[in-house]
Amino acid sequence: MQNDNFTVRSGQKVYMVGIKGTGMAALAEIFQARGLEVSGSDVDEKFYTDKVLQDLNIPYFRGFSAEQVPEKADFAVRSAAYGEDHSEVALLKSRGIPVMLYPEALGLLSQNLPAAAVSGVHGKTTTTALCGTLVQALGLSGSVLVGSAVPAFGNRSTLIQGSDFFLAETCEYRRHFLHFSPDRMILTSVEADHLDYFKDEQDVENAFCEYIARLPEGGTLIYCCDDPGADRTARRMKTQRDDLNLIPYGFTASGEGQVRKQASTVPGENHFRLGNLEALFRLRIPGDHVILDAAAALLLVLDQAKEIQTDHPETLRALEEGIFNFTGSRRRAEIVGEARGILVMDDYGHHPSAVRKTLEGIRNFYPGKRLVVDFMSHTYSRTAALLDEFAASFGAADEVILHKIYASAREEFSGSISGRDLFNKTCEHHGNVKYYNEPGEALDYLMQTLKEGDLFVTMGAGDNWQLGRSLYKGLQETTS
Repeated sequence: MQNDNFTVRSGQKVYMVGIKGTGMAALAEIFQARGLEVSGSDVDEKFYTDKVLQDLNIPYFRGFSAEQVPEKADFAVRSAAYGEDHSEVALLKSRGIPVMLYPEALGLLSQNLPAAAVSGVHGKTTTTALCGTLVQALGLSGSVLVGSAVPAFGNRSTLIQGSDFFLAETCEYRRHFLHFSPDRMILTSVEADHLDYFKDEQDVENAFCEYIARLPEGGTLIYCCDDPGADRTARRMKTQRDDLNLIPYGFTASGEGQVRKQASTVPGENHFRLGNLEALFRLRIPGDHVILDAAAALLLVLDQAKEIQTDHPETLRALEEGIFNFTGSRRRAEIVGEARGILVMDDYGHHPSAVRKTLEGIRNFYPGKRLVVDFMSHTYSRTAALLDEFAASFGAADEVILHKIYASAREEFSGSISGRDLFNKTCEHHGNVKYYNEPGEALDYLMQTLKEGDLFVTMGAGDNWQLGRSLYKGLQETTS
């Protein structure tokens, strides 16, 4: 549906089909905070969001049924997992109830108040979560929505501290972010991805240009000048919109966005300085790319709250503590646990550059550990288009384990690419690569070969994260 003439108001009733999805549950929480009456439905299978919804006293049905669909509602939201032919969705539409997708509903929340967006092919979730921790540390009156659960937010995807502004992670897939109406925007990176929808890197860049063009006159674009695609996109938009306030950030930037890495004498910490701020920021998450994410978050939050005196000692201390207290988000350099001296981690990195940067960051963060990565590629189209890049992205790992391609519901197997193809190509670049078609088939091998001092990380947007959990459980059970 078109939401141009639709507004969210206190007192409205909204029904959500697929309410237990990460983004949908976050929307439900924000709707409730804005005074809406929220209900919904989802499958009976248990998710971590069950507890979130129950703690909020948001009612929802376990399973789908025509009998439970409300006779009246002001609007409904459906997860992309459920099409217009879904029984509940079809019935809602037949009753004349407006039904929108998650990106459309997210866009509604950006109306009628200052809104900020985090965008980019990589780093969106971590950057948005860092924004939230800073908003939390500074006690600002605003709301933040992240695309994953954040420990600092009580393992929810939302931080609600007021209604003076709304800050959200926004996604480029199918140009979904064009529903959002930001006043300020972070652009972390631009390169080829989602090639089941976008034609090529130029098409991706065009989409981001469309998004940036939605900024109002005098709007702010904070972009990573270290990333060639983001830098190119920002420069292109500057020629079209000279009214925009462009703030570059990165190790190659100058001025307020200049990032300077500092030597750290503390194991497990990254230290950096930003611009002219008289503060030393300490991160407990590996990787220079996370330092850049933190810099972007600092710039956005400080631009959002211009009344903050950045030379005030208490403000600087709050900023430092906000960065230091950040412990990541679900499936982003997440530490699963340590047993028998073996550290188990999980990360969502599913694009070659994200895989490479994350593994290099982990390697530098834990220099004395043997690094074993288990990677499951997601979507046939991405694997086929970026096969060479994927194969060359595991250089920082001592051992690589690969599996079948994790299929997406949005595409069909063409028969032209398989996990074996990625394995064979990776063997051309790396001397220690193993292949198990199913992730679970690698468990016995890992239990036998991993030793004290090793670091095992599952990576990708597939379901191999379960292998890491099973491994950690097995290691705990065999701890002497």
